[in-house]
Amino acid sequence: MDKAALLESLAPVTVVVGHYGVGKTNFCLNLALDAAAAGAAVTLADLDVVNPYFRSSEYRTLLEEHGVTLIAPVFARAGTSLDVPSLTGAVIPAINRAYHEARTGGEGRRPVVIIDAGGDDVGATALARFAPAIQEGPHEVWYVVNGYRNLTGTPEEAAAILAEIEAKSHLTATGIVNNSHLQGETTLGHIAECVPFAQTTARVTGRPLRCTTVPESAIQQENDGSTPLECIPESYPVQVLVSTPWG
Repeated sequence: MDKAALLESLAPVTVVVGHYGVGKTNFCLNLALDAAAAGAAVTLADLDVVNPYFRSSEYRTLLEEHGVTLIAPVFARAGTSLDVPSLTGAVIPAINRAYHEARTGGEGRRPVVIIDAGGDDVGATALARFAPAIQEGPHEVWYVVNGYRNLTGTPEEAAAILAEIEAKSHLTATGIVNNSHLQGETTLGHIAECVPFAQTTARVTGRPLRCTTVPESAIQQENDGSTPLECIPESYPVQVLVSTPWG
């Protein structure tokens, strides 16, 4: 599945879940920006009211400059140091509107709502509030894994966390996203090394592997701008937009 096919597989509502720190937010930002560039009417809903760092709402200006509508926690504009678990009332109307426009054709632009959920079962509990609305129409739930992240380093560990997320969110995952990386130290070799992990996770969970993310910086450094990536199936080149606040 190339980038175009991956973007085409986005449902009117696509939920992104996973363990803390696997890179959900960076993946969601790339999806939103790429889908908007492809002509979709994109809304990115930041539902992370648990972790005060790595929120989509920190990238409001970038998203709005590229035509992406951001729905963020009520107090997000006050800064990430104010960790108040307050979800905006705009999420369900956005979901309902996406389903309506998908059925009727709307104004001609394909509606895409991407939901960036909080980590683990705690974030999934907040997501459960929106499960009935999400289940009203065609949706995807993509589970992000990182083979280098603590507690998801084996397919069995990743499957166990997914089971917890599904139980708490009342939603069933429909695909696996391999986002294995080592932050700024990531090379194509590191990513290729985790392909078997991702494939086994997909097999153990019974969910298809949607893609393996590949930082564009790694591609440029190792391929001089070309992107053959034969050793990394289902590759999805991404920008590294999210960085740690301490480095």
